[in-house]
Amino acid sequence: MPENQYTQQDPSEQHDQPDGTDEQLDHPGLTGGMGEQPDHGEQTYRGSGRLEGKRAVVTGGDSGIGRAVALAFAREGADVLISYLESEEKDAQETVRLIEDAGRKAVTVPGDLTDEQVCQQVIDRAVGELGGIDILVNNAAYQMAQPGGIADITTEQFDRVLRTNLYAMFWLCKKALPHLPAGASIINTSSIQSSQPSPELLDYATTKAGIVNFTKGLAQQLAERGIRVNSVAPGPVWTPLIPATMPAGNIEGFGSDTPLGRAGQPAELAPAYVFFASQESSYVTGEVLAVTGGQPL
Repeated sequence: MPENQYTQQDPSEQHDQPDGTDEQLDHPGLTGGMGEQPDHGEQTYRGSGRLEGKRAVVTGGDSGIGRAVALAFAREGADVLISYLESEEKDAQETVRLIEDAGRKAVTVPGDLTDEQVCQQVIDRAVGELGGIDILVNNAAYQMAQPGGIADITTEQFDRVLRTNLYAMFWLCKKALPHLPAGASIINTSSIQSSQPSPELLDYATTKAGIVNFTKGLAQQLAERGIRVNSVAPGPVWTPLIPATMPAGNIEGFGSDTPLGRAGQPAELAPAYVFFASQESSYVTGEVLAVTGGQPL
């Protein structure tokens, strides 16, 4: 474990490769059920005031990348609203603790974002309880690997994947827009799957490609209003989503085929979101930043 995120070290050895041999969780998967706990930056992320006074919304903020982003935003000075499924309440409360331990306000909105009214509630609560929105992170996602490919993807699954990954992003952006000031930032989580689709994740990969195109198009539309839109594209990252949605055979060795030879940790994704949320990226919009362990998009 590094002393902090700024310590220079060999990135291939910065974190151990998760074993994953006995990891298998029921969906949606809770962090506490994982034998090998992800690193969200609890002991390593140090803020420097880059988001002081900002108000952020992070969907899927209960665990994994969302928790790491919420933690980093709070330690950079932002108040944070997180949304999550009701079944993930235990994980969500741990994220709340991390936000509040950083001295920032935490707001929680449990609910299923495939319902447009839940998306409206997220925005309404952010405006009402945080006083506005400066950063919108569309991070919530659904995937369920099907080894048989398209033959095994039901219409019900296809609909759920699209409504979670694309419809919710569309609704949240549209509903947040009247409340976003000049200087605001929208950050959408895409994936290496957007350009390197795995056959067993055909529906998920399709939505991630859509997120990239949506990001580029919306960035052009909102540039005249001073609102930037960017995307972070993770590679293989060790989160509860992996043992909860992947076949057992795919979990062992997960991420070991990257050039850096291991899966990433959520803490290694958070700085990319902080970059896009802060004024350090003031001349960057419509961009996709790969955090993939060396795998090209």
